[in-house]
Amino acid sequence: MAEGIKARNRRGSIGTQWWSRRFIDLLESFADTGRLSRGRTYARKGHVFDLRVAPHEVTAKVRGSAPEPYEVALGIDAIGEADWRAVEKELASRAVFRARLLAGEMPPEIEWVFAELGLALFPGAASDLHLMCDCPDWGDPCKHAAAVLYLLAEAFDDNPFLILQWNGRSRDELLAALRRGAEAEPDPLDLADEPLTATGFWAPPSGLAHLRERPPAPPVPPGFVLQVAAPPPVRIRRRPLADVLAPVYEALAESGRDPE
Repeated sequence: MAEGIKARNRRGSIGTQWWSRRFIDLLESFADTGRLSRGRTYARKGHVFDLRVAPHEVTAKVRGSAPEPYEVALGIDAIGEADWRAVEKELASRAVFRARLLAGEMPPEIEWVFAELGLALFPGAASDLHLMCDCPDWGDPCKHAAAVLYLLAEAFDDNPFLILQWNGRSRDELLAALRRGAEAEPDPLDLADEPLTATGFWAPPSGLAHLRERPPAPPVPPGFVLQVAAPPPVRIRRRPLADVLAPVYEALAESGRDPE
C-alpha cells in the first residue's frame, strides 16, 4: 500500500506562508468545524496519498474505513482564457509584481490584482468549492476531502505557483507571459515627450531619447586645477582737501561772511 503524506505541522494550524494561511482561514470560515478537525487528524496520520494538482481540479486518494481508499476531487470554478490574459497583462505592467513572480515569490498584493478584475484567487465560500468523494458521508466537506484540503495548503507552502495552477495557469505559462510583457514594454528613454497641453506645461519635443545622443563631456586633464579669477581691486580716487572745501568758501564769500 502506498505511503501516505503526513502533515508537517503536528499541532495547531496547518500552513505557514501567507498564501496557505489565507486559503485555510477562508476554508475554516465557512466549512464544518467538526469535519475539518477530523480531516486534520487524517492529514497528520498520513491517510492521504497520490495528491495531484491540475488546472481547476485537485485529486487524491484517502484511506478510510473501507478496504479500498476513497477517491477525492476538489474542483473550483475555472478562470477563463480571456480573464487570464487580463491578469497577465496587469501583472506584467507592474514592475514589482513582475520581478517578484519571476524570482519565484508570491507577493501578497497579487490577490488585489485578481479582485480588481472581478476574479478570486482563493475560494471564499462553500459554493466556490466543488468537493467530491465516493465515501458514504454526504458532509460538505467530508473528513476525507478536508484532509486533502489541509495537505493542499502545505503543498502551497512548498510551491505557491500551485495556487495559480489550480486556477488554470501553470508556472511556466505565467512566467512566459510576464517575460513577453517585459520585452514588449517600451523603454521610457525611447519615448518622445509631447507638450502637456492639458496642464499648460510644455515639454521639449526632441524626446528623452536625444539624451543618449549627447557627446560625453571632455576628460579633465591630469593635474588640472580649477582657478577662479579674482575681481579687480577697487581704486578710490582721492581729491585734495582744498578742492573739496572750495565750493564752501565761495558760498561764504558771496554771503559776506568770514570763512575763518
